[in-house]
Amino acid sequence: MKQSTTAPHGPESGAGGAQSVASNDKASPRVRRIQRTALSLLLLSGVINYIDRATLSIANPLIRQDLGLSVAEMGLLLSAFLWAYAFAQLPAGALVDRFGARVMLSVSLATWSVAQAFGGVVSSFGQFFTARMVLGVGEAPQFPTSAKVVRDWFGKKERGAATGIWNSSSTLGTAISAPLLTVVMLAVGWRWMFGIMGIAGLVVALCFYLVHRDPHQVDLTQQERAYLTDVDGEVQSRPTWREWRRLFEFGTTWGMLLGFFGTIYVLWLYNAWLPTYLQMEFHLTIAKTGWVAAVPYLFGVVGSLSGGKICDVLARRGVSAVNSRKYPMAASLFGVCVFTVLTGFTHSATLAVVFISISMLLLYVSSSAAWATASVAAPANCTASIGAMQNFGGYFGGALAPVVTGFIVQQTHSFQPALFVGAGVAAVAVIGYWLLVRGPIPPAALSFDA
Repeated sequence: MKQSTTAPHGPESGAGGAQSVASNDKASPRVRRIQRTALSLLLLSGVINYIDRATLSIANPLIRQDLGLSVAEMGLLLSAFLWAYAFAQLPAGALVDRFGARVMLSVSLATWSVAQAFGGVVSSFGQFFTARMVLGVGEAPQFPTSAKVVRDWFGKKERGAATGIWNSSSTLGTAISAPLLTVVMLAVGWRWMFGIMGIAGLVVALCFYLVHRDPHQVDLTQQERAYLTDVDGEVQSRPTWREWRRLFEFGTTWGMLLGFFGTIYVLWLYNAWLPTYLQMEFHLTIAKTGWVAAVPYLFGVVGSLSGGKICDVLARRGVSAVNSRKYPMAASLFGVCVFTVLTGFTHSATLAVVFISISMLLLYVSSSAAWATASVAAPANCTASIGAMQNFGGYFGGALAPVVTGFIVQQTHSFQPALFVGAGVAAVAVIGYWLLVRGPIPPAALSFDA
């Protein structure tokens, strides 16, 4: 396994390189408008993405009762989406790099929205399992596409904040989903709740296709083209299979996978089981759970936005591109470990919500830093690919979390052991991340034999 290092001479070093970057630091007013529009669309599609994921968790008790499912079976059902989502990441990233954001996100939005609507008419465990797997495959390109859009349209020292904005859709969508879906479910039933969200997703898919454009689809001026191509001093080309495969030869890639494994494992421990945890451990009603469960995700919005901003601040103060992401990622993931342990020990509903809220804030600092890393860790034409590889590692952990938690709770009748397991996963992940992520992967290392 090769360790990636920063090349001694390049677009970020030397007087000429600094002058080149400085001369292209500011985008034109038109590019700024494109940036704002792109971020708005990514935020909206991301919110829909995460609301759709949450439907099963919110309707968990009613679905178990209606379809006669056990807690362990529900854990398998919750993980069906995650397994499909995780393994679909690897081809999704390569497809985004080859075909662009506009086509891939529009197709994926339409695919997962149809699967979401189908979830409202299922009558068996097998049908529901299939619908959730298609949902996972459809949603796979969302975040690699978002990383690609930021790499395409934003300068290096602006990418952290931009990443924090679109990444906040995950926690914002989850925060909205708890009260919104609870109200809709109690008003029209869980089946219509699935159908309504499927229709909403199809509308957003159409909007994204009609409004968004990739850089090569816009008639850019010479100045705008220079801004987009000179930020990294490299011209983008479609990645080859060989370049994609060689990403796995670097410690940085594996460190990113391992660090995100820990982040998403703990995140999906809460995403999948938080409403049930509050109901089982503290005997909250379904209606009250919908509002209380939203509180930690509001903290997650703050964490996502501040995480991206921290990366940009560190970069502007001279910290290297990778380390400006590595430091907040590692520190926040260590904090997640601590506060997840504290959650396991508490017997107070109020303290549990406080500790989970802090954990959620730190999880999204970690998540924003991780996705900001994808925009600097590999050559521009492999941005979505390495981001998808990282997301594969994350959602491999995320797929395990609902199943492991479900079986632990069924055997022990308590969430405490499951929380301690989550904290242990986070601890191992942060150690591996710190040791393996060393620097960006240079373009020459992917193209030629070392």
